[in-house]
Formats: sequence, structure tokens, C-alpha cells
Amino acid sequence: MTSQKDGKKPTPSNSKHLLKQLARTPEKLFANAFRNQYGALCFRYADDGHAIEILVITSRESGRWIIPKGWPMKGKAPHEAAAIEACEEAGVRGKVAKMPVGRYTYLKELDDGKVVPCVVEMFQIEVREVKAAFKEQGQRRLDWVSPDEAARRVREIELKSLLVNFKPLDKQARRRK
Repeated sequence: MTSQKDGKKPTPSNSKHLLKQLARTPEKLFANAFRNQYGALCFRYADDGHAIEILVITSRESGRWIIPKGWPMKGKAPHEAAAIEACEEAGVRGKVAKMPVGRYTYLKELDDGKVVPCVVEMFQIEVREVKAAFKEQGQRRLDWVSPDEAARRVREIELKSLLVNFKPLDKQARRRK
């Protein structure tokens, strides 16, 4: 898949470019330059409730596998923003947890070419509806996969760990009772 931005296929050297750019301005890492985003860890029960599947989507720019996420929204709580992103990017709705299930960091290339470090707070969404039509339909690929496969597909190390170790909050609460 080619990037809409520059027509190039995504390569490891593109990632190295982002790291090199950030390395030239290390003060960003220590000057409150982290940006916040909210992500949706969308899952559904499979195999009669004995297993879960996690939704992964492709980014619009590079076509790499990610999870739905976006910037804070004025007047919306973080979990609400994550749910809106999941609906716009993947057409899914469901039961959203108000507390984050984890967070991860990554480097985001902005439209102006600058690179900023981001912290993504993740909110679980138990998907109960998949819409046939949604805002970014046709701009992304969607796939329901096992937690291990989801972790294999994404690039960010902390997100990989979050996906492999993910246990739905409602299942955790049931076990404690």
C-alpha cells in the first residue's frame, strides 16, 4: 500500500526518519511535549465466549496496522472520544469502559512534517454493533484477530504488550467475586 502523503511504500527507513528527527530535538522529550490521544481497544467474544477477538485497522497514511485512536475532543470525556474514534474509523459501537485499560507511547508525524511523542490512553470497548457504513469506510482495512495476532501486527512495543495481556474488565470483575 502506498502513502497518500508522498506516494512511497512504508518501510523501516521511514520509521528511522522519525526517530532521527526526534533525536535532533531531544528537548521535546523533556519539555512537556508529549501529546495526549485516546484509543479504543475494541473486542468481541468469540468461540461461545471462551475467546476474544480484537479489532485492528490500517492507518490511512501508511497502511500499517493500528487501533482506532485520535485527539482529545472539546466537551467529551476521554472514553467518549475513544468511542467516537472507533465509530468513525471502524464503524463499531459498544459498551465503553470509563477507566483506561492501559497506555502506550509512539511517535506521531504531524501534517507539517514535525514529529511529536504521543501518549495514548486505551479504553476497552466491547463491540455490540458493526455498522455497514461509517465515516472512514473505504479508507482503512479492518480485521478481527486473536490478541496474539493483533500484537504481531502492530508496531509499538507497549501496545503489543497491552494486546497480548488484555483481559476484558468485566471478566476480571467476575473472577474476583
